[in-house]
Amino acid sequence: MTVNETILRVTIAFLVLFILARLMGRKEIGQMTFFNWTTAIGIGSIAGNLAVNESTLIKDGVIALIVWTLFTIMLDMIDLKSKQGRRVTTGDPLIVIKAGRIMEGALKESRVDLDELQALLRQKDIFSLKNVDYAILETNGELSILKKESEQPVTKRDLNISRPKKVLFPLPTEVISDGKVNTENLSKLKIDRNWLDRELQKENIQSIEDVFFAQVQQDGTLYIDTKNK
Repeated sequence: MTVNETILRVTIAFLVLFILARLMGRKEIGQMTFFNWTTAIGIGSIAGNLAVNESTLIKDGVIALIVWTLFTIMLDMIDLKSKQGRRVTTGDPLIVIKAGRIMEGALKESRVDLDELQALLRQKDIFSLKNVDYAILETNGELSILKKESEQPVTKRDLNISRPKKVLFPLPTEVISDGKVNTENLSKLKIDRNWLDRELQKENIQSIEDVFFAQVQQDGTLYIDTKNK
């Protein structure tokens, strides 16, 4: 392969990769789930072959990059439109610490050992497991933590509260996503559909499909985010 051909291949690979990366959006960089990681590895390998492997025709390399990108965008659309699709492409968050107790089954499912769990906690400036009420391993590998009430910092709102709110549920829980009711979570909270409908009617919302996201708070109130029209 001549120097000029190498420069041409690298230039084409760079430009095509740059354009396709812009089309795929920031998600591939900002939220590296398993699916995003696989996509990045695949596209990087194809681009590398296009740049330095003279047995790979430039036309074939460009087509391969475009097709791979189209598959990625198609799966991203499924990810946006379907909760079931998200479970396939990115999986579900896992509760690894619940009410102060380590969930061994969740650790095994996520293939995270105790040393890794403690390392993730230390990255959140938590050096003792006894300070953690809940810990959730997100689909991008990040650990979200809810400290025990005694370990949470005092806020200005706390200082102005004369009587603390009653806590009915250990964590805020999603009950509507993309206009669809999460019946599994409703069952876990022991809340029926009638209660949900009444809460929506209080906000003049007549249809579940008008709700983009709804979450039951720890004090039993319902947070609602309607769809943009």
